[in-house]
Amino acid sequence: MRRWIDSWPVVRQATGHDRTGRGDAARSTHSAQLRPRTSDADRVVQSICPYCAVGCGQRVFVKDEQVTQIEGDPDSPISLGKLCPKGAASTQLVTRPDRVTKVRYRRPGGTEWEDLALETAMHMIAERVLDTRRSTWQDTDENGRPLRRTMGIAHLGGATLDNEENYLGRKLYTALGAIQVENQARF
Repeated sequence: MRRWIDSWPVVRQATGHDRTGRGDAARSTHSAQLRPRTSDADRVVQSICPYCAVGCGQRVFVKDEQVTQIEGDPDSPISLGKLCPKGAASTQLVTRPDRVTKVRYRRPGGTEWEDLALETAMHMIAERVLDTRRSTWQDTDENGRPLRRTMGIAHLGGATLDNEENYLGRKLYTALGAIQVENQARF
């Protein structure tokens, strides 16, 4: 029969084979029952961190179609399994209970936010882009030379846009006649 004092880690360290106290001597009954939060995942999805242009690899652990943990991907040649503090906290992007998941809109001069359907918000944006293009369109300059542009629309891309998204964005805004198309993804 074990005595209660034998369960103390310092006693196990002094009397057992784990003299450094980094193995069995340090293990408590509680810590022996702990399991990694990733062990229950149904699947692991490889992804890329959304915060900056570095593109660190992430492993997204999913259980019952819910994200349970996000960690660095050791197979990523960019980050080698490491994440900055923002990347390491990116689980909160999808799991925080107070995360905004609806389109929020505050009318001009209004003081209150209202929820909009995504389709409604997309139509509002499209109408405003087309109205702005129509009202600011410059077909020619003062000498009659063709311009075919609008100075009322500009685009600033984000750091997480990849080459394909930048290409499509450039094509879209050029087709609209915008000439101010830029990306802030610089180091």
